[in-house]
Amino acid sequence: MPHIPSRRGQLALGGSLLLILGTAPGTTTALPGLTAPFPGRPPAACAPAGDELLTESIPTSPDFARAEGTVSALTLFIDFPGAEASISTRERFAEFFPATTEYFAASSYGRLDYRPAPLHRWLRMSQPFEAYGIERGASWHPDDEQGYNRLLRDIAAAVGDEVDFAGHDLVNVLAVPDAGPPATEKVLSVSFPGRDLAPAAGGHLRNVSFIWSRQPGDSPHRVLAHENGHSFGLPDLYWTGSGQAPLLAGHWDLMEQVWGPSNDFMAWHKWKLGWLDPGQVECVQGSGTTEHLIAPLGEPGGTKLVVVRTGPHEVLTLEVRTAGGLDGLVCRPGVLIARVRADLPSGEGPVRVSDATPGSDGCQDVPDPQVTAELTDAPYLPGETFRDARAGVRAEVLDADGHGRHRVRVTRR
Repeated sequence: MPHIPSRRGQLALGGSLLLILGTAPGTTTALPGLTAPFPGRPPAACAPAGDELLTESIPTSPDFARAEGTVSALTLFIDFPGAEASISTRERFAEFFPATTEYFAASSYGRLDYRPAPLHRWLRMSQPFEAYGIERGASWHPDDEQGYNRLLRDIAAAVGDEVDFAGHDLVNVLAVPDAGPPATEKVLSVSFPGRDLAPAAGGHLRNVSFIWSRQPGDSPHRVLAHENGHSFGLPDLYWTGSGQAPLLAGHWDLMEQVWGPSNDFMAWHKWKLGWLDPGQVECVQGSGTTEHLIAPLGEPGGTKLVVVRTGPHEVLTLEVRTAGGLDGLVCRPGVLIARVRADLPSGEGPVRVSDATPGSDGCQDVPDPQVTAELTDAPYLPGETFRDARAGVRAEVLDADGHGRHRVRVTRR
């Protein structure tokens, strides 16, 4: 399998462009017109709020698409002069569906009924692909004469009044695969969530994801699930800052690593998206010792997430990851512990997994170039202890039963 260029280390938020003007690496400038995050909706004691829109804060801003119940995803197909489609829209559509719908149904325990609404004809854009200046990390700005602003307006014009955009929760744009470089050379797929982008029949283009090229591997549809994660309000977990990328979430969440073997969302994201009941999340606030029986994330029912509040914008999360379901990679089942910061924006490491075996080469039988090998054996096993001296937190994994449930003792000063 070819190595796909890493989405980590980009200079702009190429996989989650949120109404952005690209400036210096890792920085963005918000445009006017956004509603304030979470007006009148105070976060729970163990769900810190953030100051920016695309963060790990809970609750998620209503500017994003909802991720519960029936969600309609308008699906459009575009080609270009000089890159005319040689396949049918149904062939392109089949690269992503029904697999994306099934992925969200499994990950959400049936809480997200994701329904694509395809307009089955190729929309010819007004210019060749190269004229738009679409590059990796390209942003959107309402004053651009070219770029994504021109492309979005061309899409709205090509659709005309054939579609009522107000009747859909998000928009997927599947470009003809021959437009632009292959994904193995340059990753162009991108999302623009959180605000109105271009006027269209019935409203505006909003929460739009673009999918370019073809994705290799055994589950290529996951690039669309990743991009739609942004439309639902999830940030990128891969590194977009300068310098060497630190170890972050690895293959434990779709918002960092899309390529390679299948992987699920982390429990924190499932809570943020509304896929966990309040009774499935246990919150540790004060000092003392508590015990928790955590059920595997990939199976319905039981406690899925333990949250330890460690600061105004920071928590520690504990979940159990086992092989099976969407987690085809898990080679060391156990308790996955991560630090989640709601004050860090997309691409700046808002989630960092604690590695129970630091310095190891991982536990995969056959390492995959798309996977952060060092973190494949990150979970803590019975008899092992996580310590955070700064926060005064200790988590001891006591035992595990035949159903994969792990009993954890959390002590906090």
